[in-house]
Amino acid sequence: MEILIKASQLILSLSILVVLHEMGHFFPAKWFKMRVEKFYLFFDPWFSIFKIKKDNTEYGIGWIPLGGYVKISGMIDESMDKEQMKQPPQEWEFRSKPAWQRLIVMMGGVTVNLILAMFIYAMILFVYGEKYIATENIKHGIWCVDSVATNIGLKNGDKIISVDGKKIERFNDVTLEMLYAKNIEVNRNGETIRIEMPTGLTGKLVDSKSRMLVAPRIPFYVAKFTKGSNAEKAGIKLKDKIVGVNGQQIQFFDEFKPLVSMQKGKEINIQVLREGKEISIPVKVSADGLIGVGQAGLIEMDILGEMKLNTQKFGFFESFPAGINLAIEQLSKYVRQFKLILNPETGAYKGVGSFLSIGNLFSSEWDWESFWGMTAMLSVVLAFMNILP
Repeated sequence: MEILIKASQLILSLSILVVLHEMGHFFPAKWFKMRVEKFYLFFDPWFSIFKIKKDNTEYGIGWIPLGGYVKISGMIDESMDKEQMKQPPQEWEFRSKPAWQRLIVMMGGVTVNLILAMFIYAMILFVYGEKYIATENIKHGIWCVDSVATNIGLKNGDKIISVDGKKIERFNDVTLEMLYAKNIEVNRNGETIRIEMPTGLTGKLVDSKSRMLVAPRIPFYVAKFTKGSNAEKAGIKLKDKIVGVNGQQIQFFDEFKPLVSMQKGKEINIQVLREGKEISIPVKVSADGLIGVGQAGLIEMDILGEMKLNTQKFGFFESFPAGINLAIEQLSKYVRQFKLILNPETGAYKGVGSFLSIGNLFSSEWDWESFWGMTAMLSVVLAFMNILP
């Protein structure tokens, strides 16, 4: 089911982006009296699911749901029709038109994708507002999610002070800024520690399982159970706060995980805090070192008072300049990431992925805020990739 949800989101998102992108080429071509031979959603080698012809244009739906195209007479594009180019130019062909018209047609898709990203971001801000956690509000410090973080000198509980001398307002930006940084400063038990960042950090992060450096360090509240969860069968309940394993007190999830993983296949006692009372519950650990529970996220932490989320609301007209700024900011971030990919020393080229990689970016649950956020980001990416040679 999880794979189906992700695949459905990917196909719907790409369908929206591709149709609008191709319209950015289609309408200028029509305005300039160019002949548009085909307008297709999805690709159609050998056959199409649906097609209809009107005014010299064949509109259709292909059977490979990975994109789409417009075929403009006299233009080498996704259709790669080289035979047409061997014929003398005709007045309705792309190659017969003035350079400024050809440029508008070529840039139409990019322009539409940028405008679309700005519009989607504006509507997200209007409907949902902007939620983020300020770096200075991470009161328990960071959790080093992967050994990549500890290997560069970070420790659980460190509080990020600055990255290359700059304070990072939003914690979500911390990992990305670290990838470009030469050094960072952290507060460790009241002492300021300066950590030099190594070359090739991006490649090491790509090679890691989690692909995350750090996350906020938060108490362990039970928010969900996996299918067939041993913890749920044993009597652990949602909103229980896990405070101990076999009598050893813990405060945070990062302390819980290694204690349990060492007891694979054994029965352990989990201490939970429920309605102000501490209860000890025996739970069987699976062969994978898991008990089948998921921790509460940042929104739940905000509700429980463990961490403060900053929320900014936008009026309808306020949302548009904010959406434009957000789209430009995302484009800037993507360009910076692209520069990392082009530098072999960073190892970032290892993270270049396929449609499967893109699909995994979508949520395993259908969440419209997340879906539209991903669609806006992909629209920015599509715009940038289409201006490259």
